[in-house]
Amino acid sequence: MNAGNIRRHRELLDNMCDERAWMLQDQFTASMNHVKALAALLRTFHLGKQPSVLDQETFAVYTKRTEFERPLMTGVAYAQRLFHSEREAFERRYGWEIKTMTTKKVQSPQAEYAPAVFTQNSLSYLESLDMLSGKANCDNILRARSSGKGVLTTPMRLLESNHLGIVVTFTVYKEDLPEDASEEERIAASAGYVGGAFDFELLVTNLLKQLAGSQSIIVNVYDVTNESKPLLMYGPDAYLEGRDVHVTELDFRDPARKHEIRCRFHNPLPISWSAITTSVGILVIVFLVGHILHAAINRIQKVEEDYRRMEDLKVLAESADIAKSQFLATVSHEIRTPMNGVLGMLQMLMDTDLDPTQRDYAGTAHESGKQLIKLINEVLDQAKIESGRMELEMVPFDLRTILDDILCLFSAEIKDKGIELAVFVSEKVPDVLVGDPARLHQIITNLVGNSVKFTERGHIFVCVHMEDELTTVSKEEGFDSCNTLSGMKAADPRLSWDSFKSLVGGLEDRNCGELTDVRIVFNVEDTGVGIPLLAQDRVFTPFMQADSSTSRNYGGTGIGLSISKCLVELMQGSMDFVSQPGIGATFRFSVVFKRGEMKMPEARYPHISPKHSQMARLTPCLKNMRALVVDGRPVRSQITRYHLQRLGMQVEVVNDIPAALSGGANSRSLDMVLVDKDSWGPGSGLVVPQKLKDAGGRFKNAKFILLAGSAIDNEPLKTAPSGFIATHHKPVRASSFATFLEKVFGFGSKRLNGREISQGSRLHSLLSGKQILVVDDNKVNRRVAAGALTKYGARVECVESGKAAIARLQPSHEFDACFMDVQMPEMDGFEATRKIREAEGHDCKCRLPILAMTADLIQATRDECTKCGMDGYVSKPFEEEQLYKAVAKYFESSAKPNDLKGKSE
Repeated sequence: MNAGNIRRHRELLDNMCDERAWMLQDQFTASMNHVKALAALLRTFHLGKQPSVLDQETFAVYTKRTEFERPLMTGVAYAQRLFHSEREAFERRYGWEIKTMTTKKVQSPQAEYAPAVFTQNSLSYLESLDMLSGKANCDNILRARSSGKGVLTTPMRLLESNHLGIVVTFTVYKEDLPEDASEEERIAASAGYVGGAFDFELLVTNLLKQLAGSQSIIVNVYDVTNESKPLLMYGPDAYLEGRDVHVTELDFRDPARKHEIRCRFHNPLPISWSAITTSVGILVIVFLVGHILHAAINRIQKVEEDYRRMEDLKVLAESADIAKSQFLATVSHEIRTPMNGVLGMLQMLMDTDLDPTQRDYAGTAHESGKQLIKLINEVLDQAKIESGRMELEMVPFDLRTILDDILCLFSAEIKDKGIELAVFVSEKVPDVLVGDPARLHQIITNLVGNSVKFTERGHIFVCVHMEDELTTVSKEEGFDSCNTLSGMKAADPRLSWDSFKSLVGGLEDRNCGELTDVRIVFNVEDTGVGIPLLAQDRVFTPFMQADSSTSRNYGGTGIGLSISKCLVELMQGSMDFVSQPGIGATFRFSVVFKRGEMKMPEARYPHISPKHSQMARLTPCLKNMRALVVDGRPVRSQITRYHLQRLGMQVEVVNDIPAALSGGANSRSLDMVLVDKDSWGPGSGLVVPQKLKDAGGRFKNAKFILLAGSAIDNEPLKTAPSGFIATHHKPVRASSFATFLEKVFGFGSKRLNGREISQGSRLHSLLSGKQILVVDDNKVNRRVAAGALTKYGARVECVESGKAAIARLQPSHEFDACFMDVQMPEMDGFEATRKIREAEGHDCKCRLPILAMTADLIQATRDECTKCGMDGYVSKPFEEEQLYKAVAKYFESSAKPNDLKGKSE
């Protein structure tokens, strides 16, 4: 019975040792095969391609991603075979000198070198080291290239880890060699050597830990090439021998080297009953572990299969979504090209001598085309957002000027409807912000446009303030939701007077602080039809209207709010709304900008509207003028006060005529009195100025101005006889009111005789007599561009390709500017511009302004314009303000004041 136990004990040891030997040998062989495959890859893509498609970065990424195929290896590297005659050029190419492995100093002259040029990240310390400078590596390389097989070194201490390990080496040949190639042929064809390092102390330990019973036996691995002096590769230092030691040979595929694994139990043979108990326990445990592993493997396989199916479905869904977005973007862009021709030709037609009916037809067609372009732009924006191509600019801009422009944009519509439109910006909001003004303009225009569309009475109010002010406002209690801009009830009471008054204050230093992020809140309040409760959940869903009748009654596609919300989120903000059916809606969004510089020269920041500079010219004339505002609506009166204070005026506010009369009689005289028509008392009417003048005192020399609602058509006919010298139609905005006061007080009359210089006159003064080259492959687009520029006095020449443009713009040409189409066959505008800049050289005096013409002004296109040497860009078809901004930087006005006067007349 004891002999049987010993036999079983011996068989168990044999099996455990053989199992470890087999696993180590199998994984070692697999790793060597992958190193051999790596040699084939280097032969194909490094030596077989001229130039090579491999570099250090590609090699590092590839080996990192495939290291799971070499679990026993710490890393791989490739050393190039190099002769001394090639050393200088080689070191100059790689930017480092060849060093020895032992001292890491510069290698002395040798007949041949093997510097490491490609390394896995874990062996990056080998780069530039000569593999032939180490004896073990040198012997390995010489054996590998003469035999054509993978060879192993003797056990050695690895450089970085200082662990015991071995290095496997394969030769990379310049060409495929036959199996019976001679040693001389193999040496001659050698181009480099790929090797991998095996860290036995670490890797074999990790391997044995995965096996049952690893704690009960001792395992040693030896290199027995020299049988009289075996070299330890893994295990305790003592050499294992005796009857209780099992020896298994290891075949690591190097015929010149021999290896073996020796195993024995930690403890001597236990007594028989213990062996039986242990055997039974092991069998039970193995069975349970096997069952658990089997169940786990089946579960893992099922999860992996489900995951693969999910990934395949995800890829299909993403591909379909991207294809849809790319289709929309392509179709939208292609539709814009003929539409540009249609709009351009209609504009040229309206510039001709037409009778009123013809002009009405042409204007209607032109306006319809602009609406179609707007719809196409919205579809294109939606496609960009869904495909992840939407990018934002970061440029300085004046928020208050943008809001003034939006007021101007909707003035005609609110005049027809008779509703109030007003803007207020808190004094804490900085003058200059850094962000994307075009997209902000798009968001606010969309919200205000929706309010105008759905509001038939009452008001639309745009209020802007800092985020920290919102907290103060939201804590107010006892709101009167009817004490609003127009006196009508609003859906959200936070813009009524009870809370709005906390935003009203004196002028503060709003430009203090560093260039840091600021979060600004925008509110757009209206007293329109409101949003039905059932439709409020889908307000921001693309192409969705509140109900089926909305599109029929008001028009639209339902895409604007979706785009606006996405743009707000791109600006690190959020958007929400409050709405009550039949009362109105208030949309609120917050975005993050950077605080800009206080000083903002217009020439440096072309995103600033020309109206800004015009208002700046008039502000010194109005500064410190004293004004009295008579208005019974506190919200509206504070908005009027805000716009007047922007002009530097000193403003006092009263709510009715008696309050104005009871004001300080001994106060300083007033320069003007602004009376809102809604503040007239019963029966007072147009006799207000006379009442105040009769009171004398500070009203004696004041000019009386009537602030009238947009629906009043005949008001100017009545105001002059009653004492009002002029009527200003709301909405009140700083830029337009400055121009209005210029006419009332006669500022600048000696210079321009009170005439306002139109945008077209300024363009004519800039472009008159300028020689301009237009480059576009589309004949209609060339005619439209030439017609638009000729309209302003330019002399235009057209060519149809980039090559023709290069021929016409050779040095010593006579052109003052070039308008270059971006997308052209054979040679696009980017390439043509690069060649023109190369021909100009570095002489700034002969640099020609080149402006891109494109229908696709995404950020990537703008960046490419700048990169290739273009000076700016304009969208098709040309618009006066955009064209003026583009050319004003390069042309000085050639017109004299008298010339401008004549043109304006």
